[in-house]
Amino acid sequence: MSEDDGSSGWQLMESDPGVFTELLKTLGVPLIFDDLYSLDAESLALLQPLHALVFLFKWIPTKSTDTSSTSSGEYDTEFPGFFAHQVVNNACATLAVLNALGNIPSLPTGPQLAELNSFTTDMDPQTRGMVITSADWLREAHNSLSPPGAISLDGLGLPRKSEDAYHFVVYLPVMGTLYELDGLKQYAVQHGQFEERGEGWVKKAREVIETRIGTYPVGALDFSLLALRDDPLPILRLRLQKAQGSGNSAEAAEIMSMISNENSKRDRWAFENSLRRHNHVGLVHALLLALAKGGKLSQVQEQAKKTMQERIEKRKAKGEDMDED
Repeated sequence: MSEDDGSSGWQLMESDPGVFTELLKTLGVPLIFDDLYSLDAESLALLQPLHALVFLFKWIPTKSTDTSSTSSGEYDTEFPGFFAHQVVNNACATLAVLNALGNIPSLPTGPQLAELNSFTTDMDPQTRGMVITSADWLREAHNSLSPPGAISLDGLGLPRKSEDAYHFVVYLPVMGTLYELDGLKQYAVQHGQFEERGEGWVKKAREVIETRIGTYPVGALDFSLLALRDDPLPILRLRLQKAQGSGNSAEAAEIMSMISNENSKRDRWAFENSLRRHNHVGLVHALLLALAKGGKLSQVQEQAKKTMQERIEKRKAKGEDMDED
């Protein structure tokens, strides 16, 4: 997407927990994001405490001008929390993150985000969105996690193909009520109050999201879900110290395994993010030429098709698991 299409230099961002967690680091926020493949109570309980759910879905424009309600929930024209509109294309991922962070009480942040939040206090959502997306440092942080778009077909006279548009929204609790914060909507959407006991707000969020997922065809892969949660590593390290101090070797071994899994995940995220920061088109072009000269390009192409099909089937299986839950 070029800059003359309303993106103002903002690039597309992937729905990936490593990408979103790296953005949190830049913002100075001690939280992480994790993928959610199931909405069942047991899976969600493992990630507690949860602060927000970020939902990615295929966006379908509507001509509705009704400002009193949505397909699910009711508009809250007096929303008491932080809400910013999306005023440029491609910024919805970072806007979703900021809309979530802005409604978490007493959340530590870095100096740049703290200054931005302070400056936009009492602004209306539209003005706040304009100020946020005008912040060069924030746009640079966002774009640093986007794959480089090195190849452009503009000017070649090729027919343009319309692409599916995807959008991020946030579900989170604010003052005892579940809210949906969608930067493309005029107001925050309230989905009703929830009981503090038991699962709390997560139970109502699951019901709302499952209803939304139910509007897609069976087996559709037009959505994904990320959970904003406390970083489990500090807690796990404290638990490990207590277990080792009490001589509970079995519990200590179990916690060490959990820490190892978390560290492996962070290492993978770091590696994948390093790849996103580099343009590998030149390398890929050289490899393709070498394979073609060696007569191996067709063989590699068939293997790539097979690998891609296996990944698609794997994602479909995960999607079916979420539908069943």
